[in-house]
Amino acid sequence: MKKITTAILALAALAGTSAWAADLNAAGATFPAPIYQKWFQVYKAEHSSVQVNYQSIGSGGGIRQLTSGTVDFGASDAPMTDEQLAAIKGFKVLHFPTVMGAVVPTYNIPGVNAELRFSGSALAAIFLGDIKRWNDARIEKENPGVKLPNAAILVAHRADGSGTTFVWSDYLSKVSPEWKSRVGANTSLNWPVGLGAKGNEGVAGLVKQTPNSIGYVELIYAVQNHMGYGLVQNAGGVYLKADLNGVTAAAAGAAKNMPADFRVSITNAPGKDAYAISTFTWLLIPDTIHDATKRNDIKNFLKWMLTSGQGYCAGLTYAPLPKQVVAKEMKQIDEIH
Repeated sequence: MKKITTAILALAALAGTSAWAADLNAAGATFPAPIYQKWFQVYKAEHSSVQVNYQSIGSGGGIRQLTSGTVDFGASDAPMTDEQLAAIKGFKVLHFPTVMGAVVPTYNIPGVNAELRFSGSALAAIFLGDIKRWNDARIEKENPGVKLPNAAILVAHRADGSGTTFVWSDYLSKVSPEWKSRVGANTSLNWPVGLGAKGNEGVAGLVKQTPNSIGYVELIYAVQNHMGYGLVQNAGGVYLKADLNGVTAAAAGAAKNMPADFRVSITNAPGKDAYAISTFTWLLIPDTIHDATKRNDIKNFLKWMLTSGQGYCAGLTYAPLPKQVVAKEMKQIDEIH
């Protein structure tokens, strides 16, 4: 009987513990998924009662789930639009920049190991279907000395609602009037050409498996898959390969003049040192959270993310947030009630 009583008490203790454990459900962008998974893993190890379940389903999916109330918070590489914000009922969405990253043109051209150079106009023409073959004069002009094949280009793009697509198309809309008028900038597009794949991982896989293809992915997906990616011409006329310094330089102006709601674009930023297709990425947090345990856990995680969490950025090819931005976000945490 004593053993049974002890067992019952032990189970009761476990039940009491689990009652205090907070499972936080979140969904959204694939762009920052590698560092989010790292953060949630480390944070769980340091705070055993907090488990974050993150679905890497694309920015569009994250916004939809946040709007429908099926997650505690969302994630997006594209700031929510005024229309999307107006569709939210019962709370206001707060944008919290988390890290900064780069979108890169990645390609698979058999026999070509060179790091190709791309102007914005050339990338727009490729993704519009106007440049159809790798040895097109417009690509050859930017890559003297590189022997490019007379092979048809296969364009790979996202099939899901994607913040990475928004960043890519936002950049192309700034550098190509034709792209802006024919396609524009959005998380989901009517693509003129190409094959679609789900997530950054899907586009990376499609390019890696398909000869003579080109796609766009967040930098870490190219690095982790050992894929070639090109230099992109920036607003200063310099061809730059994406790295953390280039992303940080792209954010310099925005860091000084960050809007109160943190909704900002840093593509095609001025300066010779700025990487052209750079972006912040955001967590989308309700300002009203009725569950006190979840509210406190989310606020505490945000504080950790903005301090200790930033130390994990460089190892996963993301740039840490500027100090001015972190300071403003720490104040915004107080708006969550």
